[in-house]
Amino acid sequence: MRNLNIDEIKSAIPHRYPFLMVDRVTQLEPDRIQAYKNVTVNEPYFQGHFPHYPIVPAVLQLEGIAQTAALLLHDTYKEREGIPLFLGIDSARFLREVRPGDRMDYVVEVKQKMGDFYKVNGQVLVEGQVAARCTLFVGVKFFDPPEAHV
Repeated sequence: MRNLNIDEIKSAIPHRYPFLMVDRVTQLEPDRIQAYKNVTVNEPYFQGHFPHYPIVPAVLQLEGIAQTAALLLHDTYKEREGIPLFLGIDSARFLREVRPGDRMDYVVEVKQKMGDFYKVNGQVLVEGQVAARCTLFVGVKFFDPPEAHV
């Protein structure tokens, strides 16, 4: 079991502030990953997403799950150059509000591998309660090595 700090996360996926939705990876195994993001009142999306009652947008919760899945894929394909791709959503449910001061804990598990594409189940937990859950399709766009273009 491994963990990743913010510097390792930034070297693994291309996302940057204000769109980086993962602060730390706490468990990294071949088919499972756990990570989190601390939600602060200073998040830029709170300026326009219900400023008088700030709630993390549902789509950003899914983005956090997708970025966590990308970190899992990166660990599998770190020897090849590529970028992670969020390919689709089979289902998503939102069961609890996520607000400033909360910590979004992400849990992502691989359910099916289809070549370089994966079907994963993901959850956002806040204080042990499921805030969101979904099934996503993710993959990696690989780049040809430079000698392949000759």
